[in-house]
Amino acid sequence: MNPSSEKSYFDLHITGLGYLNRIREVQPRKGDAFLACDIAALNGPSDSPDYRRFDVRVSGSEAQHLIRRCQQAVEAERKVLIGFRLGDLWADTFTYSKGKRAGEQGVSLKARLLFVSWIKVDGQLVYKAEPKATDDTSPESVSAVAEDAPASNDVTVDSDQGVTASAESF
Repeated sequence: MNPSSEKSYFDLHITGLGYLNRIREVQPRKGDAFLACDIAALNGPSDSPDYRRFDVRVSGSEAQHLIRRCQQAVEAERKVLIGFRLGDLWADTFTYSKGKRAGEQGVSLKARLLFVSWIKVDGQLVYKAEPKATDDTSPESVSAVAEDAPASNDVTVDSDQGVTASAESF
């Protein structure tokens, strides 16, 4: 394939941290079911932040696995805070059907959840993504990474031992 026929894209990513809410499986009238959730992202000064709500479709098997593991904690109304990266942001307009704003227009920010960098449940770190490998592939750096890496991406916090391997849910 010659270079002129290859498509190129411009990526717009949003990174931040926010509270995970409303994890659900969505079955559209047309198409396949997908995992979705809401993220109340923190914005502004740390002593009095504002929240920006994103309604996201969870993309990628790793992100889906991590969000599904958070579902019990979210349903139990525990505070689940995540570091995230979103892509493909778009706004969707809708009309409120009930409540004091019934009949008014509203706007929902929609995006795809591409990556979860870490997860805290009630202030305890339960997951942290491993850093991506760098271009430095010298034997010393490779062996140092291998020795420090946990056997699994599933981790939880043990109050006596620190970060350790965990079960399937938080």
